[in-house]
Amino acid sequence: MSSILTNSSAITALQSLRSTQSSLATTQKEISTGLKISSAADNASTWGIAQTMKSDQGVLSTISDSLNVSSSVLNIASTAITNTISVINNIKSQVAQAAQPGADLSKIGTTLEGLSSQLSSIVASANFNGLNLLDGSSATFNSIASYSDGKGSVGSSLNTIDLNATALIGGGGSSPAVAAGSGILETEQATGASAATDFTALDANSVSSSTSIADTLSNADKAIADLTQYSAQIGAVQTSVSGQATFMKTLNEALTNGVSSLVDADMNEASTRLQALQTQQQLGVQSLSIANQNSQMILKLFQ
Repeated sequence: MSSILTNSSAITALQSLRSTQSSLATTQKEISTGLKISSAADNASTWGIAQTMKSDQGVLSTISDSLNVSSSVLNIASTAITNTISVINNIKSQVAQAAQPGADLSKIGTTLEGLSSQLSSIVASANFNGLNLLDGSSATFNSIASYSDGKGSVGSSLNTIDLNATALIGGGGSSPAVAAGSGILETEQATGASAATDFTALDANSVSSSTSIADTLSNADKAIADLTQYSAQIGAVQTSVSGQATFMKTLNEALTNGVSSLVDADMNEASTRLQALQTQQQLGVQSLSIANQNSQMILKLFQ
């Protein structure tokens, strides 16, 4: 049946062309944005999952930044303790020389004063971003110890170092947690020593007698033992922080790949599909043109 009012062939061709153009627009959008799902309108479920994963990535980024800060603080503290032990060993050498007959106690006392100042300088300089684990300015130091992600929630637990018992020199900061004169280097006293030694205030009096020399040497050994133990504690936390930082990087990369697999467009496939749709569009236009000529063919029946 031929009708001048309704062209069924043209309608069919037009519907096919519209479908092709719609697919072509979608493909062009994928190519221009690089995303096959750029909004909830494209696929609400997949888009929602991708947004949750991206949110977790944001939390992981914050945790990674915190781990980097913790690592820097711990590295500085560890280096400072190593240098402190080295200085105390030098102090031991100077004190041991004072026990030798004919030793110049005045010069040794001057050297000890310089080494004491060096200890104070090391502790004061062990600072990163306002954090100092050695000067008694803080009571505790917290670093991330573990990470968990359950049912869409991200959380972490803390590894805590008690700084009240490990401050080398007290009185740091505006509101010190450890009072001045209460640090390890200020009140160290070994078992059997008759008095404590303040390694931040050594002078000739520290080697003025055999008793003071013996006390300083034994207290120096006790200080080295305590510092070594503290350094081992910091090292354990450093290992934890380093391992956690590596895990954060791996997890973040996994989330990145996961989001990509959900929303990123396959550009090879999109390019191939674009060429096919462009060909279909051209054929659809030709088909519609042919269908529109059917009405003109009816005119020939009346000639």
